[in-house]
Parts: sequence; structure tokens; C-alpha cells
Amino acid sequence: QVQLVESGGGLVQPGGSLRLSCAASGLILENYCVGWFRQAPGKEREGGSCISSRDGSTYYADSVKGRFVISRDAAKNTVYLQMNSLKPEDPAVYYCARAVDSLACTYVSGYYHSPQIEYDYWGQGTQVTVSS
Repeated sequence: QVQLVESGGGLVQPGGSLRLSCAASGLILENYCVGWFRQAPGKEREGGSCISSRDGSTYYADSVKGRFVISRDAAKNTVYLQMNSLKPEDPAVYYCARAVDSLACTYVSGYYHSPQIEYDYWGQGTQVTVSS
């Protein structure tokens, strides 16, 4: 049974940092491209970050590039999302997911893509709140 569990969400001040974790069961994360996405109330799932299973290359949506860093710890079967310089527009539920293929990982940096189609297994999400 494949299961992805996100953790690390919480309240942080603008400009602060937070590290999210995505722990996997039922699959070896390093064998797959894995992404992080977010969804605010009433909005579409966006702000993707993805790490490739083949060469470790990372891809980011423009809204998070330069501030967020996705990484993987194979020993812990966990993918992380380090979020820095958090902004008021960053609050959302953050989800991790497994990509259906390597191409799906590259799509997060494009203007048009569909995470729900490009990624097949999703966690339940962790809430991130940015407030003074």
C-alpha cells in the first residue's frame, strides 16, 4: 500500500522559514520523481517543486523558485521542502505527490500543467500559515 504523509506545517512569520517532510511507505521515493504542491482555499493546486529520480535535478514554479528547495533523504525515504523567505501569499495546504513519469517533474516550471493528472499518489497535506 502506497502512503505519503506530510508533516512540518504550522505558523510562521513573514520572512521566516519552514521545512516540510513527506515520508513514504509502500514505495521507494528515490525511484520516483516527487513533487510538492500547494492549494489555498478557493484556488487551484499550484506552486510546484519537483525532484527527479534519475539525476536529482530540481524544478520549480516561478512563484517559489529561489525561495523553496526540494531535497531527498533516501535513508529516511523522505522528501523535504525547505521554504525560506515566506510571504503572505504562501499560506496553503501543502501536498507531496509521486509523479507518473520523469516528464511530469519538468512540468512544474511551465505555465500550463495538471498536477492531478501528472501525479498519481498524494498525501493528505499539511497546513502552512504565514502571519505576523
